[in-house]
Amino acid sequence: MYQQMIFVNLPVNDLDTSKKFFTELGYTINPQFSDEKAASVVISDTIVAMLLTKPFYATFTKKRIADATSTSEVLIALSAESREKVDELVDKAIAAGGSASGETQDHGFMYGRSFDDLDGHTWEVIWMDPAAIES
Repeated sequence: MYQQMIFVNLPVNDLDTSKKFFTELGYTINPQFSDEKAASVVISDTIVAMLLTKPFYATFTKKRIADATSTSEVLIALSAESREKVDELVDKAIAAGGSASGETQDHGFMYGRSFDDLDGHTWEVIWMDPAAIES
């Protein structure tokens, strides 16, 4: 059965530093789709973050590349299997050099925290109670 995938392409300032950051979060780099201009970060079977050097990223668009440290161009949201996993991933990101972003959101049935990666891209990590989703 076909599973649709998402490839999130992100411009980065320093490819090696960004690769190190994401591997410290527990993700892997797929060498088959990585080189000196890009790194394929495997987040899950269906989610891949493509980290692209800014000059390489610029070959895919005629638009000005946003400075994610001062302009919000996208909010990337990832699900987590528990509240603890939300905290674990965000805490790893902060320990690896990222920064906390926004306030913790706790609505009982839904819990989330956010971090900015080394280039300022915002990642939201969210857990939702499966029972609340079914009702």
